[in-house]
Amino acid sequence: MTIDRAPGPGTHEDRKSIVLIGGGPRAALVLERLVANRPALFDGPLAVHVVEPYRPGSGRIWREDQSPLLKLNSMASDVTMFTDDSVQCAGPALAGPGLVEWARGIVDGSISDVHIPDQDLARQIHTLRPTTFPTRRIQSLYLEWFFHRCVRALSPQVPVTVHQDLAVHVIAEGGGYEVTLSTGIVLRADAVVISVGHTDSAPDTESTRHVDFAARHGLFYAPPGYTNDVDFSDLQPGQEAIVSGMGLAFIDLVVLTMEGRGGSFVEAPGGELRYVPSGNEPVLWAGSRRGIPYRSKISSELCGEPAGTPRYLTAGAVAALLEIHDQLDFQQHLWPLLAKDAALGYYRELFTGHPDRVTLAWADFLPLFDATAWYSDERRALVDRFVPEAADRLEFEEFDHPLADVSFSGPEDLQEKVAEHIREDLRLRDGGANSETLGLFLGLLHVYFELARLVPPDALTPASRGLVSGWWHGFFSYVDSGPPARRLRELLAVHQAGFVRFIGPQLQVAADEKVGLFTASSPRVPHIVSATALIEARLPSPSMTGSVNPLLKSLSESGLGCEERTGRDPGTGSTGRLLVDSSSRIVAPDGSTRQGLYAVGPATSGWSGGAFSRPNSNAAPFRDSDALARRILTDLAKAPETQDVFSSTRLAASITVLHSSLA
Repeated sequence: MTIDRAPGPGTHEDRKSIVLIGGGPRAALVLERLVANRPALFDGPLAVHVVEPYRPGSGRIWREDQSPLLKLNSMASDVTMFTDDSVQCAGPALAGPGLVEWARGIVDGSISDVHIPDQDLARQIHTLRPTTFPTRRIQSLYLEWFFHRCVRALSPQVPVTVHQDLAVHVIAEGGGYEVTLSTGIVLRADAVVISVGHTDSAPDTESTRHVDFAARHGLFYAPPGYTNDVDFSDLQPGQEAIVSGMGLAFIDLVVLTMEGRGGSFVEAPGGELRYVPSGNEPVLWAGSRRGIPYRSKISSELCGEPAGTPRYLTAGAVAALLEIHDQLDFQQHLWPLLAKDAALGYYRELFTGHPDRVTLAWADFLPLFDATAWYSDERRALVDRFVPEAADRLEFEEFDHPLADVSFSGPEDLQEKVAEHIREDLRLRDGGANSETLGLFLGLLHVYFELARLVPPDALTPASRGLVSGWWHGFFSYVDSGPPARRLRELLAVHQAGFVRFIGPQLQVAADEKVGLFTASSPRVPHIVSATALIEARLPSPSMTGSVNPLLKSLSESGLGCEERTGRDPGTGSTGRLLVDSSSRIVAPDGSTRQGLYAVGPATSGWSGGAFSRPNSNAAPFRDSDALARRILTDLAKAPETQDVFSSTRLAASITVLHSSLA
């Protein structure tokens, strides 16, 4: 592998060229699938360029130089980058170690090509277990090792050049593309894959008002951003801060402002934790739409029948819907199938793993369940009849918003109820006796991946696309992608110590000019919080036009790409995501696509599904990356021989580089 910090144009001009813009884990998956599929699909001269301002393999979000306190919300046994035999794809599986096996290989010496930069990481590798929630730093090492392994598998036949730079512009030129970097270098490409991951955005209208308000009144305001990259140093000890959002970014915020400022946890009687403050902590007032944190990850194992594949969301069911409807409405056509399959996972485990809590055998209940629609009185009556305890019955609306219909007498009543909810969630999902919660987790996980496999985004109505990227992904994250149980125990401990307080559901935030403070309230709680700080604990919403990434903005300005709309008319709303078709091709404003211009990941309208996944899960990122790599290689094999078209853009870039070298 070559790392070029100031490469000259013209490198590998005699070869077909693939440019990967973004070198994080999603790009690494595509690279691995190029490795697997190239021998069968393309035997000509080929070069790969990877444009990544951070380290290739890990990228920005998973880079090694971040707080050692931050962790994955997946157990080590649930992490792999390798496309195993479970993946239903046309390309060959290439066996390789998941995170746990990788660490074991380092310890026993069978994997020796890993540079471990410090003793803390060495200790983590030696103590990693399947049930460990690993730090992001150790995941960074694994991702970078995987990337370098892919590079070695391609060389020397296929040179891979990493440009530690930022791509700022793509144009169609001479039957291919030209990618301009921030240094002025231009790369010729026969195929371009944009995988820039989560990008920052310029402040929206509301954030701009908050920035101005904070500046005028001497307050602290943190707009949406990746929590590790936000500077909280101006947040003073004891200062009260309103926190908007209670997802994973909120959990990271608690870690960085509590333990990250010198606090610690000690075991208390009964398995709870007690927080020992350092004296440097702020006081965080947290609220959100739900008013509660994400559900914790699950530690129990299935006690009954193994989880099965989706029973209701099937290829046949989707085909039948498409026979009737030109496009599918998520809420009307798909969600009832998704909900019923997720509930099937829950009830299968309840009936087969805990038969003492039901009054009918699973073999007798299943055909009755099959015969009812999810949203029907018959289904509710069926469950009520054979599941005696109301607490064992599953209704997704109540599960999604458990505080929606609760009114609180005051802020202290709310504090008690939210803490009680967190304790109950931990009892159910980390206590070991309620494995039906794992049945739900697996049922929802399977339909999440299956929806991406069976329903291409362009089969959805425009309004449904926004619902999928918004509510559906958020609901899945709330149920299946929450923090480790330990993090919620820590949250309870800092709450009991008085450093985290809860505001309530349906959070409302305002800037009060009369008093010069930020305020927050919940319509369910008769109390208003005033504070000198406001923190938006979430990633920025995707936005092509508002992105600080110059490449995304240039795609919109040049007409090569456009934002996904939530309606049929040009003036309707937008999800902010780069519109791609079911083959990951970028869609232009007129609806056309171009061969060789692709985009994947959370910045796009495609099913992102994460960048790595559980072993043996037939996960969407592996399937999609294989299909994309095969599409690129097949197109390259059909394309005429590369001719070096020295455009005016590249001529200007060459002159710029020459002048720089002479300066």
